[in-house]
Formats: sequence, structure tokens, C-alpha cells
Amino acid sequence: MPPSRDDPDGHGRASRTPLLEIVVPAHNEERRLPGGLLQLCAKLARMPFASAVIVVDNNSTDRTAEIVTTWPGGDVPVRLVRCATPGKGAAVRAGLLATSAPYVGFCDADMATDLAAIDVALDLLRSGEGVVIGSRAHRGSHVENRHSRIREAGAYGFRALARLLVPGVGDTQCGFKFFDGGLAREIAAQLRTSGFAFDVELLARCLARRSRVTEIPVRWRDMPGSRFSPPRHAFGIVLELGRIWLRLRARPRAAGQSAGQPAWEPPLDPVGYP
Repeated sequence: MPPSRDDPDGHGRASRTPLLEIVVPAHNEERRLPGGLLQLCAKLARMPFASAVIVVDNNSTDRTAEIVTTWPGGDVPVRLVRCATPGKGAAVRAGLLATSAPYVGFCDADMATDLAAIDVALDLLRSGEGVVIGSRAHRGSHVENRHSRIREAGAYGFRALARLLVPGVGDTQCGFKFFDGGLAREIAAQLRTSGFAFDVELLARCLARRSRVTEIPVRWRDMPGSRFSPPRHAFGIVLELGRIWLRLRARPRAAGQSAGQPAWEPPLDPVGYP
């Protein structure tokens, strides 16, 4: 590779320390993951700094892990992390703790959120914000939604309950969140919710750390293949929120207990993947 202005030594961006690492949690995503990684890597390759992608294989029984391990090399390294604990929250935690970059984030394998929002998120993080999240509730967002009225009603009820834990945050569940790297790793080590509501605990802990949560507008498309069903999952989600409320008000764990071995709550269905 010849030298360039962004790579004066000609060693390639992939060999440089990344400024940004993005985590993609994945459970049986062999169909959607290749297209998602192509989009994400193409976007990051156009940005004027080194970056990397971490895919967390969360107990997949298909070719998810193989897709990552055989991903072709390029300007944006893609590596695999395995997480045996079921649930998207556990996978995101494992991915964030595997990062070392100054700025980190996570997004869904289906890339439902337009990746142009990465530019906005990084600008805000580099200006000093600690937490920047995509929000479908933002007045500037464009949302293509195919949800049924039943699912819409369930989402409305969830948001009402979530606001009790994360006041001022309009959309806790958009799978597009970016953080100061040190803060993300600190909060991820405390995360105990492995299922659907893990985002609520994550953001609530950021607020408890007095870190402001900044919501940005996004272009978001409802993608096919959702595993969520309001009639089947509503009770479990309410139970998860209740457990988060209790956990956040509990006394801190003893100093001798390892943060690397979280006391996961029993996982509830759904496990949190879109």
C-alpha cells in the first residue's frame, strides 16, 4: 500500500491503534451479518481515523462465528469475541469489556439505524459528551415502522416504565449507542441484566455516574426477522424492569467480589435481539 496523507508510513490503517471500536452482538445472524458488516466496514473505512469492529457471537448455532473468522482483511479489522451467557445484554457487556479504544459503541447486526449517525455521535464524543445514543423519539428522526398496533402499544407502555428509571431519555431501546471508552468499560463491568431491558440498566448507571445522555436524530428502518412478541414477552420485560429498579437501589457489592464475574439475573425471553 503506497503512503498517503492519512497513512504517511504506508503501513495501512488496519495496523494503527483504533480511535473507535464498534461492538455488534450477534445470535444466529448468518443471514443478516454479512450485509451488515459490509455496510459498517465501508462506512468506517471512509472516516479519517483508524477503527475496528468486534462481533460478539452469543451462543449461535449457525455460521455466525465462521463468517467473522473468515472475514477478509482490510482497512477495518473485524474480530470475534465469544459470549456463552445468553442474552444481548451479556453479549454487549462482553464486547465493551473487550475494547480499548478512546471511543466505543454498539449497533445491531441488521444496521437498522443509518450509519451516517456515526459522524454526529463521534463529533459529540470528541467535544466532551460521555454518552450519545440514537433516538427514534427525536423530532428530527425519520422512522420507517411496520409494527402492529399491539406492538406499538407495548412499546408505549415500555417507554413509560423505562422513563421512571432513566428520566429525560426518550428512546432507550434504539440499538445505536456510543460512549467515552473508559466510561463504557466501567459501566459495562457493573451490568447485570442479560435480556431485553439491559439498555435501561446501562443508561441508568450512566446517569447515576452523572454522565449526561445525549440523544441524536436517526434514520431508522424496521427490519424483518424480529424475535419480539408483546403478548408473549410483556410480563418478562416488566419483571426485568422491576429487577433493575431494585438492583440500582441495592447496596454496592463487597469489594472482594470480582466485577469480572457478574451475578446475572436468570435470563428472560426475549433475549434482547431485534
